[in-house]
Amino acid sequence: MDKIYLNDLTVGTTWTSREHTLTEADIIEFAQQYDPQPFHTDPERAKDSFFGTLVSSGWQTACLTMRLMVETIPIATGLIGASGSVKWGRPTYPNDRIHVVAKVVDIKRSTSKPNQGIVTVQIHTINQDGEFAQQFTCNMLAFDRPEADVK
Repeated sequence: MDKIYLNDLTVGTTWTSREHTLTEADIIEFAQQYDPQPFHTDPERAKDSFFGTLVSSGWQTACLTMRLMVETIPIATGLIGASGSVKWGRPTYPNDRIHVVAKVVDIKRSTSKPNQGIVTVQIHTINQDGEFAQQFTCNMLAFDRPEADVK
């Protein structure tokens, strides 16, 4: 995958990631360490929860989204977040297959540092049924191609 820079990006640029299957064991392991609530850690106790079954932590969905973004969005200088907003649309269940679709929705070049800018990317985390598990709007810092690389 070719690395891209700010001066390569346009509004409407879109990327789609590979799929990732989230297992029950993955959900429990993550939750035991980072979000130890019964509906994330115990399939039996989860039956009596709001969800009625085991679900992944929203933070696990966010972490998986980040992993898929890093694998998919080829910004040369890395995915450097400046700010963001997360909305969870539906739970992620064991054996859900999720992928991300990321789309550039805005580009604002800095007036004080003209070789850089903020790229706003709308990232949808989608399950195997086309349902939105998460929506992440991320403002990322991006840089122009270094002068030495311009051909």
